[in-house]
Amino acid sequence: MLRHMHRSGFQPFSQRLLPWAVQSIAVPRSNHVQPSAIRHVRSWSNIPFITVPLSRAHGKPFAHRSELKHAKRIVVKLGSAVVTRGDECGLALGRLASIVEQVSVLQNQGREMMLVTSGAVAFGKQRLRHEILLSQSVRQALHSGQNHLKEMAVPVLEARACAAAGQSGLMALYEAMFTQYSICAAQILVTNLDFHDEQKRRNLNGTLHELLRMNIVPIVNTNDAVVPPAEPNSDLQGVNVISVKDNDSLAARLAVEMKTDLLIVLSDVEGLFDSPPGSDDAKLIDIFYPGDQQSVTFGTKSRVGLGGMEAKVKAALWALQGGTSVVIANGTHPKVSGHVITDIVEGKKVGTFFSEVKPAGPTVEQQGEMARSGGRMLATLEPEQRAEIINHLADLLTDQREEILLANKKDMEEAEGRLASPLLKRLSLSTSKLNSLAIGLRQIAASSQESVGRILRRTRIAKNLELEQVTVPIGVLLVIFESRPDCLPQVAALAIASGNGLLLKGGKEAAHSNRILHLLTQEALSIHGVKEAIQLVNTREEVEDLCRLDKIIDLIIPRGSSQLVRDIQKAAKGIPVMGHSEGICHMYVDSEASVDKVTRLVRDSKCEYPAACNALETLLIHRDLLRTPLFDQIIDMLRVEQVKIHAGPKFASYLTFSPSEVKSLRTEYGDLEVCIEVVDSVQEAIDHIHKYGSSHTDVIVTENEKTAEFFLQHVDSACVFWNASTRFSDGYRFGLGAEVGISTSRIHARGPVGLEGLLTTKWLLRGQDHVVSDFSEHGSLKYLHENLPVPQRHFS
Repeated sequence: MLRHMHRSGFQPFSQRLLPWAVQSIAVPRSNHVQPSAIRHVRSWSNIPFITVPLSRAHGKPFAHRSELKHAKRIVVKLGSAVVTRGDECGLALGRLASIVEQVSVLQNQGREMMLVTSGAVAFGKQRLRHEILLSQSVRQALHSGQNHLKEMAVPVLEARACAAAGQSGLMALYEAMFTQYSICAAQILVTNLDFHDEQKRRNLNGTLHELLRMNIVPIVNTNDAVVPPAEPNSDLQGVNVISVKDNDSLAARLAVEMKTDLLIVLSDVEGLFDSPPGSDDAKLIDIFYPGDQQSVTFGTKSRVGLGGMEAKVKAALWALQGGTSVVIANGTHPKVSGHVITDIVEGKKVGTFFSEVKPAGPTVEQQGEMARSGGRMLATLEPEQRAEIINHLADLLTDQREEILLANKKDMEEAEGRLASPLLKRLSLSTSKLNSLAIGLRQIAASSQESVGRILRRTRIAKNLELEQVTVPIGVLLVIFESRPDCLPQVAALAIASGNGLLLKGGKEAAHSNRILHLLTQEALSIHGVKEAIQLVNTREEVEDLCRLDKIIDLIIPRGSSQLVRDIQKAAKGIPVMGHSEGICHMYVDSEASVDKVTRLVRDSKCEYPAACNALETLLIHRDLLRTPLFDQIIDMLRVEQVKIHAGPKFASYLTFSPSEVKSLRTEYGDLEVCIEVVDSVQEAIDHIHKYGSSHTDVIVTENEKTAEFFLQHVDSACVFWNASTRFSDGYRFGLGAEVGISTSRIHARGPVGLEGLLTTKWLLRGQDHVVSDFSEHGSLKYLHENLPVPQRHFS
């Protein structure tokens, strides 16, 4: 059976009558491009676009998710639960349109897409039910009036009849949707015989290859109008003996037959769980390996369709054995269905990925569990024991400095020419840096004596009923940092002091340095048996994927560029993020500023370490200082230090020949560049800071105490200074020992976040058979709510 609708611009793709149904629609194209040129530039309806050449020798499946972006030929299987509505009568048109859009995007990138779709039965059921109701209503209207219409009942509809009635309509719908993206689609209906009969199998293979060659999307389905009843599940034992009994097995068979790179199976669950979804302790399996099925308990199949999750797993493993990578994911969730297919192809952590290659180390989920367990053990140690671990780590930083610097030298050599100058400075370690780190760690050790378990408040609720509020760790922290290997021991020491488990994700540019520093950290932790409390994530996990682990991670702390922080804040779903996206620090030079102080403060704030987040970025100067010796000294000093000056709009208006006018007053340069702007008053300076600043660190330079106090009280930033460099905004300089970062948020912690910012509280109530009913209107007890003195002790 062949129905071919030929239009101008296409050659007929087959002149043969085939033993299965093929139905196609061709969309007119202008500026037709020959298939051989499709890899480079295509024109669709006069819209040219460039595609990335994709090529891969088929053989072994991809080992890691990150490799899926190289998939050239992809099969997408749409389960019945994805295609049909909740009432199982009719199609979920919104989901279907979104899937077609994603498939079209990938097809237009130069990939070869194939669909295996359910839905014919549901579509036919809708049509037949409508026809039956219509004919019944007409007959009853003729014979007995309208009074009995409510009593009409629709008979049970036979599935094969529904499929026969729905197949043409389903294909017409796909045709209409793909037409919107100037893509041609062709329908192929198959049965088991088409794969087991050698001649039919060759014909099917040839037709599919011809369709793909001409950029047509084959839409494949079992011919449910003639398919026999499902047989017992006695196959799936070898590569060559899979039967087509449902669309899961069809998709697997098609994927292997066509040597596809990737099979995406969309269902109504997030993927494969270690126990039936919805049951207690059910966990999504990120990566599934052959042989793991013994550890999985399968539940019932979905509300519609022939195959349950067990059938999907067997089909997926069969396809994997045949050289095709497989991902099973949710195609029905309204928050993810609009990008689930493209996310999978981009290598994002969606659904369950089937792989033959087991990682050498634990998964990030396992690392998270180890960090939580280790963190709880860490929190139970005595304060002196936690301090001993930190002091030992400080000793290791100095004792093993040669190994650390050698590893850092490798990172620097590999980064040369690839990283910008500010990032190279952050990446570099030195003996002086390691010594400073060791001093900071010893400060943390000393301050950790009064951290975890500190009693903050005591209240006598009633006689023999006492309440305490005590400090406790937050839980598991995820710290993501780039280019800053010195961040690792700082954050590790703060996590140890606060009893928190820690996941560390460093940038690959500092891989050698991070590895040795983490080994030294674990060596220090080992002296009290809590080695696993701090984990370094070395897997290929993307940052966005880590930000989705809301059941493992309690707080995310990004350390890096403003773009990194913004990306994490955007990606984090349900996990708090502590940090600042930008460090746009201001210094306002008042009309009553001291000549001797200004140049020293500006030089230190801008030039001491311009890549730091607390470096000066915008210099605000009072209008009365223009064309004065003080102003000339500032400009001369900046020129000597080779600082590039950008003029703000008002400053530029005062100059005949101005420096380059600033593109934006909200810029973090991170280099020897600064913006200079003119203001008329301290209030205008404050207004400018509130409009263009990032609430990080802002400074006033003046000898007028009243003006300074006005500035200190009215600037709404995490750190506000008077006659001091912006560079003092730092945990070590504040006496915190170190910091996990600087927070500009307005809850929990603000400014440099040290030990205190990594603690939360819990309430302990000690009673003697107290019940709330005793405190009712007619009860025997009354609330006292007396504040009690807080002893200098820890709870155990």
